[in-house]
Amino acid sequence: MQYLRFGQTGLTVSRVCLGTMSLGSSAWKGWVHDEDRAIPILQRALDLGITFFDMADWYSAGRNEEVVGRNLLKLASRDRLVLATKVFYPMSEDPNDKGLSRKHLLASIDRSLRRLGTDYVDIYMAHAFDPQTPVEETMETLHDIVKAGKARYLGASTMYAWQFAKLNYTARAHGWTPFVNMQCQYNLLYREEEREMIPYCQDQGIAVTTFSPLARGYLTGATDTPRTAHDPYMNYYGDDIDREIARRVREAAKRRGVTAAHIAFAWVAANPRITTPLIGADSAEQVEIAVAAATLTLTPEEKAFLEEPYRPRDEINDSNPIRRPRSL
Repeated sequence: MQYLRFGQTGLTVSRVCLGTMSLGSSAWKGWVHDEDRAIPILQRALDLGITFFDMADWYSAGRNEEVVGRNLLKLASRDRLVLATKVFYPMSEDPNDKGLSRKHLLASIDRSLRRLGTDYVDIYMAHAFDPQTPVEETMETLHDIVKAGKARYLGASTMYAWQFAKLNYTARAHGWTPFVNMQCQYNLLYREEEREMIPYCQDQGIAVTTFSPLARGYLTGATDTPRTAHDPYMNYYGDDIDREIARRVREAAKRRGVTAAHIAFAWVAANPRITTPLIGADSAEQVEIAVAAATLTLTPEEKAFLEEPYRPRDEINDSNPIRRPRSL
C-alpha cells in the first residue's frame, strides 16, 4: 500500500480509501451488510494496508458509524486510522435534523462521535451544499468544531464547483478553517468533474477523493445483485454511451486477463489529479481486487480506447434532478 500526503495538509493517508456506505444495516437498504458480514471486509482492508475509512451519519441512519467505528477501533489503534464522516441529510422527521445549520452541525458532530466511539474525526465533511443556510453560518460552525478538537480537517462532497469555491472563499475571508478535501463521483461513465471541480481543487491544493469507480457496478456488468435490485441511483446509468464504454471495459479486461473491476478502478487510480479513490466492497475479495487494481498501469492506447465514446452528460448532485437520455 502506498501512503501519500493529503493535499497541502500534513496528513498522510493510504492510497486507497474504503467507502463504507454498504456496511451497517440491511434494514436501511437491502444491499447493505449487517455487522457480521461487515467485520471481514474491515479486517481485510486493514490487512492490506488501508488506513483511510469514509462514513456518513446518514448511512444506515447512524448504524454505519456504529458498526464501522466500533470494529475498526477493536482491530487497530485510533492513531493509525484516518476516519472521515459526513453530515447533511435528514436523520429524523425533525425539521432541524438536517442540513448545514449551526444547530444541526453541532448536534450531529456529537452524535457521530458517540456512535464512532472516538473523541474526534480526522475529516468532517459537508455531504452536500445547503441552499437554505447562509454559507457564513455553516463555515463558522465548522471552524468552531475544528477549534473544539472534534475534527482535525474539513471536507465537502457532491456539489457544483461554484458552491464549493463560495464556501471556501467565505472561510478564508473570515480567517476560518477552509475545506481541504472534495469528495466527488468519478468514473468512466461520469467525468463531468474534470471540467471545473478537479481543476479548481488542483489549483487550490485541495485533495480530491472520488467514489463509485465502478459506476455502482454497471462497469462490471452487474445486473442481478442486491445492489442493482435496491439501489435507486442505478438509474444514473444505462444509455447507449454507457453500454459501449462498459463493453470496452470488459474487452480491455479480457485482453489483460483481469476482471472488469480491475480495469475500471485502474483507470480512476491512474489520474494524477485524484488523491485517493474510494472503493466500496461487498466482500473481502473485492477489497483485494481494488488494492491490486490501484497498481495496475494502463497503456495510453488502453486509456484512449476506454475514453473515446464519452460525451458530456448532466451533472449528478442534489441541485440537478435532470436525467436526459443520450445516444451514440
